[in-house]
Amino acid sequence: MEREYIRDRTLEGHESARKRGKTIGGATVADLDMLAMALHYRDQGLSLRDMAAKLVITTGKKNGRYPSPATVIRMLRDHDEQATPEAST
Repeated sequence: MEREYIRDRTLEGHESARKRGKTIGGATVADLDMLAMALHYRDQGLSLRDMAAKLVITTGKKNGRYPSPATVIRMLRDHDEQATPEAST
């Protein structure tokens, strides 16, 4: 029961932070240049791991490091969702 209480309070705190304009989670490492390169590599048929090994983070605390394959797939999925409007049924 206490776990549920803590979870509810945490979710309320996240919601109030969002209303105040605060972001929850880590800093974004992807930029438009990285997205363009990832799309180019995807067109060439590279795997996610190969793409992640070739891409380099250019800003922030992780400058010069490589993104994880999960970051690459998330970046590509978000791009695809924005590029194709949802089909209405």
